[in-house]
Amino acid sequence: MLNQVLFDKLIQLRLPAFREGLLEQQTNSKYAELSFEERLAILVDLECTRRHSNRIQRLVKAAEFPLPASVEDLDLAPTRGLERQLVLELAQCAWVQTHLNLLVLGPTGSGKTYVACALAMSACRARFAVRYFRTSRLLHRLTLARQDNSYHTLLRSLAKIDLIILDDWMRDAIAVPNAQDLLELLDDRFGHSSTIVASQVPIQEWHSRIPDPTLADAVLDRLIHNAHRLNIEGESQRKLRAIRSMPTT
Repeated sequence: MLNQVLFDKLIQLRLPAFREGLLEQQTNSKYAELSFEERLAILVDLECTRRHSNRIQRLVKAAEFPLPASVEDLDLAPTRGLERQLVLELAQCAWVQTHLNLLVLGPTGSGKTYVACALAMSACRARFAVRYFRTSRLLHRLTLARQDNSYHTLLRSLAKIDLIILDDWMRDAIAVPNAQDLLELLDDRFGHSSTIVASQVPIQEWHSRIPDPTLADAVLDRLIHNAHRLNIEGESQRKLRAIRSMPTT
């Protein structure tokens, strides 16, 4: 009866891992060899580990990554042009802590999205809030928000996210209203949070893709000058995967 009351209270206190560990200790005689403090430390560690794991799972789910990616699986071969030391330093997420940006650049199919998501996954593991967006879809969402009067609420929610990925950046020319939305977004986040931009368009062409030069200056000033850069080289990863998957005769 006493055990059941204790287990019920552990559920009320939302300590499921602690409860499971206590049940294991009661059914496994090997734990009797440990002191009370040692057994308690094991239970506390179980609960802390479970909570940390659950927190990361929630962050990863909320990020809405388009594909599973991790730094451990990155191809850092010399032909890719990725500097191993820089990538591993970025994976430590100090740049997110200090609110810097990251530009991931390279030709179509070179793996920009994978690299961006891998580094953002490291940020999730470091318990930073992350969101992935295709730039065009985010701009459409901001346009709709203007129409239904939820624009400022959306901007405030985006400003609170530690790290945002803007994929397919500048793939299409940016209309003036969309550039204004980008400026609002980046202005709110500048110095307070971080942004990853993944783009196949060279940086020197970004300015010309925003019709208003003043807006272009303002948008790029908040994005480029406090950013690390990764330049990916080599053949299209999609092409290489397709070749490897083709049957041989």
